[in-house]
Amino acid sequence: MVTQYGISGATAKGIASSVERGVAEGALGPGAALPPVRRLADELGVSPGTVATAYKELRRRGIVVTRGRGGTVVAAAPAVASRRPPKVPDGLRDLAGGHPDPRLLPHLVPPSRLSPGARSHRGTPRLARLEDAVRDWLRPDGVPTEHVTFAHGALDLIGRLLSVELRPGDAVAMEDPGYHHLLDLVTALGLRTVPVAVDDQGMRPEALREALRAGARAVVCSPRAQNPYGGRFSAERRDALVAALQEAPDVLVVENDHASAVADAPLHALAAGGLARWVHVRTVSKFLGTDLRWAAAACDPITLARHDGRMLLTSGWVSHLLQETVYGLMTDDDTRVLVAHAQDTYALRRSALGHELAERGIQSHFVSGMNVWVPVRDESAVVNGLRTYGWWVAAGARFRLASAPGVRISVAELEPSDAVRLASDFAVVLGESEATYGG
Repeated sequence: MVTQYGISGATAKGIASSVERGVAEGALGPGAALPPVRRLADELGVSPGTVATAYKELRRRGIVVTRGRGGTVVAAAPAVASRRPPKVPDGLRDLAGGHPDPRLLPHLVPPSRLSPGARSHRGTPRLARLEDAVRDWLRPDGVPTEHVTFAHGALDLIGRLLSVELRPGDAVAMEDPGYHHLLDLVTALGLRTVPVAVDDQGMRPEALREALRAGARAVVCSPRAQNPYGGRFSAERRDALVAALQEAPDVLVVENDHASAVADAPLHALAAGGLARWVHVRTVSKFLGTDLRWAAAACDPITLARHDGRMLLTSGWVSHLLQETVYGLMTDDDTRVLVAHAQDTYALRRSALGHELAERGIQSHFVSGMNVWVPVRDESAVVNGLRTYGWWVAAGARFRLASAPGVRISVAELEPSDAVRLASDFAVVLGESEATYGG
């Protein structure tokens, strides 16, 4: 029950705003129970229908959820404050953040001169030479490049598309476990998540078919470096997923190739499968720099028109200054060498930890990308146990919908020599907590 925060308001809008304010300020944390409708109505002197309307609006916006007899509670990831990772305690090695190694990123040298005039930007929002570079980047992987566009990062593009394509209450098929910021984004848009189980080859076809039968109107997935599991599509898995999606031609397929150049896995893109509605998204933050909030996308013509039409009404275009910087890095020979080195380095670090864990009988998943996913029985016991040894890893609860527990270890800055000590400490923690890990 709510005991430390007094909900106020004389209208449905006022009551909803009061709850939202309590959530935003931290007075109502995730899982906090709201009063039953009739009790709150009596306390505020309003009708039960007014409170019910307020709660319905809060549910629609992803701030609260209803658990049957469990009542109405603040959502685990309330849309007014996206889940942020806890602050890393002093003195611990941060293996939870998922960021690239700064030593493997190029130096950013933005153009010294701004391009002239706002009017020309709306008329020509994308630099032609960067469009050509993007087509050269995508085409060798079989991604159709007739229609390309840019956005301020993958989340920006995906959020814009889902808000245009879908309506609150519509269902989106999401990887489980999956990228927590995407899970939060879908909830914040008032959409429903339908979990799709993954393995080392990405989304499982039978689970995807089940989600489509459940009414999913969009699918969001990663073809490689799946976060947090690390899976990647094989050619056979891609074909099986395409076959399932072709049975639902009106469903929008969003393919998030977020790590691309440093994924250490070939691309078998759904976008190459002849789907009716699709978009293939790539960002550069993992290998050119996290401050480069830029994404490129190839898509079908309807998706292009809807995305660019909405962007024109909001931000208008992606900064030409940013585009010039990205183009300069993408076409720089020294940067290409550095990116290739980064891919090899991340592969070495990922494999080193996976193999050291295996030597100690600990199962993990590390096919591609920068992360290692380790199934465990008790996430809290493992996270807290590793903390006592100086390691900070991410509890899997942030990434899971219905899948089994686990922890995510980001290896971007974990040298192979450090992997030996981490794996040994991991084994000790599992023994101390009597945790087991499944497959």
